[in-house]
Amino acid sequence: MSIQKYILAIDEGTTGTTSLLINADGQVVSKAYQEVHPIYPQPGWVEQDAEELFQKAIAGAHEAVLKTGIEISAIKGIGITNQRETTVIWDRYTGKPVRNAIVWQCRRTAAMCDELKARGYEKIVREKTGLVIDAYFSATKLRWILDHIIDGQKRAERGDLLFGTVDTWLVWNLTGGSVHVTDYSNASRTMLFNIHTLQWDKELLAMLNIPEAVLPKVLPSSYLYGETIPNIFGTKLPICGIAGDQQSALFGQACYKVSNAKNTYGTGCFILLNTGNKAVVSKNGLITTIAWGLGDQVTYALEGSVFVTGAAIQWLRDELKLISTSAESEVIANSVPDNGGVYLVPAFVGLGAPYWDMYARGTIIGITRGTNKGHIVRATLEAIAYQVRDVVNVMSKDADMKISSLRVDGGGTTNSLLMQFQADILGIPIELTAIPDTTALGAGYLAGLAVGVWQDTDEIARKRFTSRTFSPKMSEDQREELYHRWKRAVERSRNWAVE
Repeated sequence: MSIQKYILAIDEGTTGTTSLLINADGQVVSKAYQEVHPIYPQPGWVEQDAEELFQKAIAGAHEAVLKTGIEISAIKGIGITNQRETTVIWDRYTGKPVRNAIVWQCRRTAAMCDELKARGYEKIVREKTGLVIDAYFSATKLRWILDHIIDGQKRAERGDLLFGTVDTWLVWNLTGGSVHVTDYSNASRTMLFNIHTLQWDKELLAMLNIPEAVLPKVLPSSYLYGETIPNIFGTKLPICGIAGDQQSALFGQACYKVSNAKNTYGTGCFILLNTGNKAVVSKNGLITTIAWGLGDQVTYALEGSVFVTGAAIQWLRDELKLISTSAESEVIANSVPDNGGVYLVPAFVGLGAPYWDMYARGTIIGITRGTNKGHIVRATLEAIAYQVRDVVNVMSKDADMKISSLRVDGGGTTNSLLMQFQADILGIPIELTAIPDTTALGAGYLAGLAVGVWQDTDEIARKRFTSRTFSPKMSEDQREELYHRWKRAVERSRNWAVE
């Protein structure tokens, strides 16, 4: 009888940490969740306690393992996936963060980005990194921290400080400070990494005067990076998979073929399209990113990031008190037959792809005396689907590929009204995966490939199942009329916060 093999996958997200124990059949045998707490020091600023992120990752991992009662020796590897762009800087010698992590959503460096654009860096950044200049990415966050701690630049130049995205921070701590690495997918989100040469780029570092000494080593996404120190799990475990959360979800959705696309409905929405070994340059405000590196092969993707989707439902619950749970949004939205002409643009922190407007702000338009909370809640759900269409439209155009279906995952997929409206407004089938935690699953698969739990991506693809497909039911005329009105609403939200 063969001994069952397991992979531990840790997904360190923006609002919580999910830990999965995955068996060799690709089934989730155990799951644990630990909430993490973003900090909002002032409007537009978002931070996290990096030490809390590590503690919650460990607590969740232990909980997932304890639920099963398996021997730790049955775990063959650890895969890590993470909220991308979130920036941590810590002291090499004490291992302590020099200040709170700056979260990907944080807009504090918008003015710094404007300055880089004024200095003519847009073309260079686009060509080398596949990114646009935006406060979303790590580079300006890193610069900001160095500027706001005592002797930040000097300490960085001496090599006393280390920079990392959350994956790097977790691996550093899991290995007792012996391994300072990231993978290609996370490095490609920093605005400092050349996605064609696969190197930190000296010209980009000079652009922000970032010392190379602070940067981690960049390696493939499926690789034996190091081992955990024994006192964390009672034995050494290999860390052998790393990918940024959205690339990891693309991998977990088995989007291994060119033209496969997925969307994750979380705090934001992230639509990725596999473009194979070709880095497609967008003409429409999308990002060209590294999806993953396997061996000496790099796979690229086009990505559209929508900043606020699930977060808008949380806003209805926590700030407006229109709903008491996220699930209730579907019930209340179904209390009205349509949106009653109401459109909500949730540009709370600006607009991401394809607009890239840091100064857009949230807008509700079309309100009449007959507007009730059902209309507002429905308009919020519909806004999620409209923003996804904004991205899919330009993605298909940029890549010159027909996206014939969309594989979906994340918390928002539990809302059937949203999923049906998404199929209707896109006019293509929406395929709901049987395992919702595809972000963690992808990291697990990457780890398993490195240690031989799975032989190749073909074997993994055979393990993927769709639990439900939503097919479009809306007429094309109605679809286009609704979408036209959405575009008008977006225009009214643009450039609002410009002084």
